[in-house]
Amino acid sequence: MKKIALLLVFTIALTTVSAQTKKKQILLLGTFHFENPGLDVAQINTFNVMSDKSQKELEIITDKIKKFGPNKIFVEWNYQKQDKLDKFYNRNTDSLLHKKADEIVQLALRSAKKLGHKKLYGIDYNDADFPYDSLVKGMTAAKQFDLIKKNEELMKKYETDQNKKIAKYSLTELLLDVNTKAANEDNISWYLETAIKGGKTDNFVGAYLVSEWYRRNLYMYALIQKLTESKDDKIMVLLGAGHTAMIREFVEHNSEYEIVELATVLK
Repeated sequence: MKKIALLLVFTIALTTVSAQTKKKQILLLGTFHFENPGLDVAQINTFNVMSDKSQKELEIITDKIKKFGPNKIFVEWNYQKQDKLDKFYNRNTDSLLHKKADEIVQLALRSAKKLGHKKLYGIDYNDADFPYDSLVKGMTAAKQFDLIKKNEELMKKYETDQNKKIAKYSLTELLLDVNTKAANEDNISWYLETAIKGGKTDNFVGAYLVSEWYRRNLYMYALIQKLTESKDDKIMVLLGAGHTAMIREFVEHNSEYEIVELATVLK
């Protein structure tokens, strides 16, 4: 009887440990801006997500997100203005879906409503600096003409490639494309291979820009963790692909989470 009792205790202990170490699943859904405001360094054409074809795709995509079943959805909205996001979320859903092309509405809100969520969670941090003009001036002052040329060529190539895809791909294909390993690596490599070198040896404008970009994303990642409760088994993070590429790097060093690929959810 003692052996049976000890075995039972051991089995319960193992089950408890297993339950405690179960990883939270995180769907990192990187996207391009559906309503392109022209504020990014790279100028990308606007894709028409309001077309009948794209709207049908969005219904399919969000149905599959519903099947995945995230407990919370985090979006690129200033965390200090959560009250405004709450009011926005509670507006007439049909009206928003027919009038607002923004990805927060078309992907996040549409998914959250299907899931019966009461709110979306804003995690954007907008107090970080991004001194791109100073970076270019720093390169010029340092006579880093090869670096300037490389930077211009990279930007031009990115714009050309993305605009070709926008003209050719469906919405689903575009979303899958910006979430590939290659796309994530391209998003990060510009900061660590090009921008960081900008400026003379006593001018760290490039490194400062990179550090501010990291800071913004680290703060967003901190908010994801703070707002994710123990009862939340699955979460979804909808941000610009440049952000999700960075957050992916952070998540890969966190044993409490496992990344679920968009391609797996949409298959």
